[in-house]
Amino acid sequence: MVAPFRLDSLRQPAAAPAAGATAPPSAVGPAAGAVATGATVGGAAAGAAGVAGAAGAAAAPQRQHSRHAPRSHRRHRGRRVLVVVAVLVLVLAAAGAFVGVRLHESDPAPAVTPVLTSSVSVPSQSVPLPWPDTGEGAVAIPAIGVNMASAAEKPAPVASLTKLMTAYVILHDHPLALNQQGPAIEVTQADVDDYDNDTVDDDSNAEVTVGEEISEQQVMSGLLVHSADNYADLLARWDAGSIPAFVAKMNADAASLGMAQSHFADASGVNPGSMSTASDLLKVAALDMANPAFAAIVKLSAVTLPVAGTISTYTPLLGIQGVLGVKSGFTTAAGGCDVLAVIRPVHGQQVLLLAAVTGQQGPQVLAQAGLHALALVDALQPLVGATEVLPGNVVAAHVSEAGTTVRATTASAAIMLSWPGVTAHRTFRPERHLSDQARRGDTVGTEVITLGTQSVTVPVRLQQDVPRPTLLQRIF
Repeated sequence: MVAPFRLDSLRQPAAAPAAGATAPPSAVGPAAGAVATGATVGGAAAGAAGVAGAAGAAAAPQRQHSRHAPRSHRRHRGRRVLVVVAVLVLVLAAAGAFVGVRLHESDPAPAVTPVLTSSVSVPSQSVPLPWPDTGEGAVAIPAIGVNMASAAEKPAPVASLTKLMTAYVILHDHPLALNQQGPAIEVTQADVDDYDNDTVDDDSNAEVTVGEEISEQQVMSGLLVHSADNYADLLARWDAGSIPAFVAKMNADAASLGMAQSHFADASGVNPGSMSTASDLLKVAALDMANPAFAAIVKLSAVTLPVAGTISTYTPLLGIQGVLGVKSGFTTAAGGCDVLAVIRPVHGQQVLLLAAVTGQQGPQVLAQAGLHALALVDALQPLVGATEVLPGNVVAAHVSEAGTTVRATTASAAIMLSWPGVTAHRTFRPERHLSDQARRGDTVGTEVITLGTQSVTVPVRLQQDVPRPTLLQRIF
């Protein structure tokens, strides 16, 4: 049976519903599906054609770009090469400048290292000496630094040995050149009064008058040769303005010299409060004797002064067996006292030997004190030794340069006067401007050895050339 003909079949198909729209119920059916399918296929075909066109359009620029790409890459590579070359040039220039600066710099001086010990000691041994039976005794050898006492000492009055400290203070404050008179000192009424009092008390003195001008050297001579007590007071007032002020200076100087058991109450020693020990007195006596002006005065047997005239020494044994003085003293409280100095040949050298004896009693106390002191220095002389404190040709330092060490040795031996138990001290002093081109035999420093007042200097010399640094060592 044929389906009936309907006008609706001749109508155009309705447009496809928009995406997401719901087809009306009347459109649902086979015909609608067919129409939809056809539309879909047509759209797909159109889409494919569009894509193909777009792809074709894009292919044309890509083909054009590919023609210019090699030229751009070459430009980039060229720039990179230029940068690398510039960096290399800068690095080489900096390295060249560094090498040039290093090669023009002065090479550091070789390092010098001392290797010897800083001291050498002489073995100790018992040293018997003829100490006095009464009072105190002490000996000193300034050259060796020896200062020995008879026993445990106690401070005691020391009479005119006090003047050793008086002279030390005066010569420290008013140095006196050898054979020079020094400044003039005007005598005052106070000085005359002192002279009058000393005359009454039977103290040692030298006459003065008001207004008299007397040189420092003349007053020192009257003080030390004739032991004039009034001269001690005259010097004290001249130096410090008053005796108490001067005594304060005496005690301060004694403390600075290590005279721990000394205390002075006056400038002359008449006051029994001026106390010391034999070994303390030798400390100041050694310094006094090192002063040429003092040493020249104390060996005089007499001195001539403007008003007092010629006055003689009280020092016993002066000029006997090489005795040079230095000072004697006596009071009832102190007894007989003497500090004695001699110079004796020892191992080819002239050596000063000192002895002090205090507290002697008897009819001839000054002579007795002097004889005891002389016996002590006589016993010292054969006991002084000579010790090698530095061997010759011994390695004293190492000299290092460029990673190599060279030895430096002493040019000679050093021998010093010695005493049992003393210690010599050695100090290496390097050369200030040692060149890196030092050669065999050049001096790299000195070894200085000291003992007492002795001092010996020995050169230290290279045993071979100091090696020069290599080129790489100079650069780096």
